[in-house]
Amino acid sequence: MTATDAVHADLTGFTGPVVGRGEPGYDAARSVYNAMVDRSPLLVARPQSAADVALAVAVARRDGLLLAVRGGGHNGGGLGTCDDGIVLDLGDLSGLRVDADARTATVGGGCTWGQVDAATGAHGLAVPSGIISTTGVGGLTLGGGLGHLTRAFGLTIDSLLGADVVLADGREVRASADSEPDLFWALRGGGGNFGVVTSFTFALHDVSRFVGGPTFWSVEQSEEVLRAYREFLPSAPRALNGFFAYTQVPPASPFPEELHLRPVCGVVWAHVGTEEEARAAMAPFLDSLPEPLLHGVAPVPHAGLQAAFDGIYPRGQQWYWRADFVREIPDEAVALHHAFGSRLPTAQSTMHLYPVDGAAHDVDPADTAWAYRDATWGSVFAGVGPVPADAPAVRRWSVDYFEALHPYSAGGAYVNMMMDEGAERVRASYGGNYARLAAVKAHYDPDNVFRVNQNIPPAA
Repeated sequence: MTATDAVHADLTGFTGPVVGRGEPGYDAARSVYNAMVDRSPLLVARPQSAADVALAVAVARRDGLLLAVRGGGHNGGGLGTCDDGIVLDLGDLSGLRVDADARTATVGGGCTWGQVDAATGAHGLAVPSGIISTTGVGGLTLGGGLGHLTRAFGLTIDSLLGADVVLADGREVRASADSEPDLFWALRGGGGNFGVVTSFTFALHDVSRFVGGPTFWSVEQSEEVLRAYREFLPSAPRALNGFFAYTQVPPASPFPEELHLRPVCGVVWAHVGTEEEARAAMAPFLDSLPEPLLHGVAPVPHAGLQAAFDGIYPRGQQWYWRADFVREIPDEAVALHHAFGSRLPTAQSTMHLYPVDGAAHDVDPADTAWAYRDATWGSVFAGVGPVPADAPAVRRWSVDYFEALHPYSAGGAYVNMMMDEGAERVRASYGGNYARLAAVKAHYDPDNVFRVNQNIPPAA
């Protein structure tokens, strides 16, 4: 009997599909969003219930197997898969219920944000999330959740009301402010270290009036634009969010053909309110700069802006990320950004500065596991290319860019945008909350069953 056969046998009673090595559909089942990640698990199991999850966790624990938990599979470091272990693909746990009167949504652990946006958007409501709708709800939430609505409504975890969790010992518990409060604290930013979340309950926010889109300038103007942005954005009304980016104009509608593939810098805006209010909020920034190449800001459904990048970044591209939290952007950093941002290695590669202020600053750093409440931005250096031959170039550019800017960082990074960078990097990314996280880990997962993640080993 092979190792795969043995695990198959151990999973007797598992009600969902299980695909092992050599079986039809195995390669599709084991693939993840980042094509640079190529792992060979013993099998991929898709649970249909919390009981299925508990059985898979029990088998992995008893047999000492790696257990990788996958939501949307977007993790840059490929932490939704593993070699020679079990991949627990939550994709079928996609139940979704919206209570528009109570302004809450209960979301299965296998949902994507596109599914959530469609269901909540029908009522003019939303959960703060990321910027790509194919991202999994579970991974983004457990890492914190930065995106278009951060300044208005905080991180994704700031809207989390509760979670149903399967623990390492197989128990199913509800974590909230009133039940398992230490676990609830740890889930809000501590990643997948503490259990498998089968369902989330979120508070919803009004986005019935919403404006968004990009403003692009020539990349040669990026130092002037970035200097203006660093001064303007932190003092802008909270309703206005805007991340700074280096990119190339996508070669597709609605972008003018004469701009296709042109290197640019710019800001991607999101505003909760009317078009008139958005125009007034952006005016001090736009009036301080030369006329842009493109100002594509207009009323749009929140779900539409969330899905705007999906076509540019489909599943199966080569990705290599590095990231840092940033409090200030001095002139020396502006010059370095220009040097790297003006020579993207591929059309898909990019750098983003995501705001981490406004409502995100209303929460004390000790109130959730997510520690960098005093950061002003989260930077990400994302090398992306469509073919395997791109991998060395995008990796080198990302690493070099990161290393050049890291001396100007706050020290740690947003764990959702980290690769496998070592234990000290994880520790730095949780700052003063790390010791408490390790203690919570020791209580809920003393054997470190959940270790295919940005791992926090249990305290001794």
